[in-house]
Amino acid sequence: MKLKLKQIIATALALSLFAGCSGNPGGSSSETDETAKVGNARTLDEIKESGKVVIGVFSDKAPFGYVDDTGKYQGYDVYFAERIGKDLGVSIEYVSVEPASRVEFLQSARVDIILANFTKTEERAEKVDFALPYMKVALGVVSPDNALITDVGDLNGKKLIIVKGTTAETYFEKNHPEVELVKYDAYSDAYNALIDGRGAAFSTDNTEVLAWAIQNQGFTAGIESLGEYDTINPAVQKGNTTLLEWLNSEIEALAEENFFHTNFEVTLKPVYGDKVDPENLVVEGGIV
Repeated sequence: MKLKLKQIIATALALSLFAGCSGNPGGSSSETDETAKVGNARTLDEIKESGKVVIGVFSDKAPFGYVDDTGKYQGYDVYFAERIGKDLGVSIEYVSVEPASRVEFLQSARVDIILANFTKTEERAEKVDFALPYMKVALGVVSPDNALITDVGDLNGKKLIIVKGTTAETYFEKNHPEVELVKYDAYSDAYNALIDGRGAAFSTDNTEVLAWAIQNQGFTAGIESLGEYDTINPAVQKGNTTLLEWLNSEIEALAEENFFHTNFEVTLKPVYGDKVDPENLVVEGGIV
C-alpha cells in the first residue's frame, strides 16, 4: 500500500513538472501575459464587412460619456460615435472603459476606436495612433464651497483626488510632487470620494469639473483652468492606417456642417448653460 502511494505521488510530481515546463516554453510568465494582450486590429474594410464597429467610451463621465437611467449611452463623445456608425454604415457596439484601460483596449483589439475623452500626449502617441482632434481642454479643480481650493498652493498638506491614467495624474506628479494624490480607477469612485471628504479636491478635465459643479450644489470649480490646453482625439491601434485615415477624413468633412458645434448645443449646453463658451472647447475640422 505504501509503495503504491509513493508511485502515485511520484507520477503527480512528474506531471506537474511537465505542465510547468510546457506551459511556458519561450520565456517568463510576464512575457507570456504581455504577448496575450496584443491583438490584431480590424481594418476599415473588415469593420464594414462585419456590419459593426466597436467603440470604447466612458460610462460614468457625464456629460461626455455616460449611461442614462434607461441604460443608454449618452454624451458628447457618444453623439460623435453615433455619427461614425451612421457614416460607416454599420451598427455600434459600445464598450465601457476606464481611463487607465484605454491604451490596453486598443492594443488588445477589444475595441476598434476609443472615444473616451482621450487627451493626446507624447507618451500615449508612442502606443496608439491619434486621429485629428475634436475638442480642446485644460485641467480644473473642484472642491467644497466651505473649503474652496482656488490655487494649487492651497493643496499643500492636503489630499487631491485624481483618476488613474489621466492627464491630471501626470501633471501633478510632474509639476507638484508636494501634493498628496489619492487615486481611483473610476470617475464615479473619485466623485464619491470628494463628496465623502476623502480628499480636499478633485482634479480632472476642466470641462467636466465645471459641469459637475453646476449639477452638485455645494461644490465649485475654484480652479477653472490649469496647465496648458490639450486636445481630445479619437484613437486607434498603432498602425491601423485605413481606419485612422477614414477618421481624419470624417472629422474634416464634418466641419462643413459645424457638426461639433451642433454636438455641443445638443449634449453640453443643457448642462453648461452660458457658463462655457463653445469656442473654448469645440474643435472643427481638426484645426485648433
